[in-house]
Amino acid sequence: MTASAQVDRTLAALADPTRRAVIEHLRTRPHRAGELADALGMSAPALSRHLRVLRKSGLITDDAVEHDARVRLYRLEPKEFATLREWVTEVEAFWNDQLAGFKVHAEQSSRSDR
Repeated sequence: MTASAQVDRTLAALADPTRRAVIEHLRTRPHRAGELADALGMSAPALSRHLRVLRKSGLITDDAVEHDARVRLYRLEPKEFATLREWVTEVEAFWNDQLAGFKVHAEQSSRSDR
């Protein structure tokens, strides 16, 4: 998958406030789905749909808990956030360059109007 397609997929996953809330909870530590559902006041099936989107986007991973194969532990996947961060950095650099160029142009125009 291209970096652009991954950024699209990431932004689509993060567009939903519930999925962003899941990410916020996972920032502190890995959680079981039941913990996340309780924290967000959601039913397990409703949360499951959001977790599926986040897994498909690559933003989270899930692992079986050693002593209970029925329980999954969800955690953030740093690699996908790094891809998003790189894209944001590139966009920010573009706009910084554009604004710096506009500033130079405005200052030159101001001097020539005097």
